[in-house]
Amino acid sequence: MRLLLQQRPDGREAPRFVQLMLQPDLLGGWTLVRESGQIGGRSTLRREQFLDQASAMAALESARD
Repeated sequence: MRLLLQQRPDGREAPRFVQLMLQPDLLGGWTLVRESGQIGGRSTLRREQFLDQASAMAALESARD
């Protein structure tokens, strides 16, 4: 599952984005990947591990809101 949120460009500065990805791993767990930054600029990438899909989905929904 992938969710991409972007600001509309307003001409003064580069628009920002947040991308959330939920990925299964090889051991049966789940990884929530959060990337945020300015489009065309630097970004920050964070990974968080979860044992089950329900807790990973709850974290994705919390990060989305």
